[in-house]
Amino acid sequence: MPIKITCIKKDNGNHENPFVAITSLSWINEETGKTGSTSRLEMYDWIVNDKGVAYVKDNNGNKANLRGAVSDKGTKYVKTYADNVTTDNLLKLPECKSN
Repeated sequence: MPIKITCIKKDNGNHENPFVAITSLSWINEETGKTGSTSRLEMYDWIVNDKGVAYVKDNNGNKANLRGAVSDKGTKYVKTYADNVTTDNLLKLPECKSN
C-alpha cells in the first residue's frame, strides 16, 4: 500500500537538520482514498521495519520515494532519495492545517 505524503507539520525549535523538525506527515492512499497522519518516528519505523512505501509528488507528477535516515546524534527521520532536483521534495510540501 504505497502512500503519498500530502503535507508536513514542523515545530519551530532548533534542530540538527531540517528533517528532524518534522513532527508528523499527512498522507493519502491514492488507490483506496484512505487518509491519515503519522508521526515522524512512526513513518520511519513503517518504511524501515515494515518495508512501507511513501512518496511525494512534485507539480509535474514526478515521484520521489522516502527513506529512513539516522542523524549523527541517533535521531531517526525520513527524507526523499536524492534526485536531480535541487530543492528537497519533502521539505517543499505545504504545512498541514490544524484541525
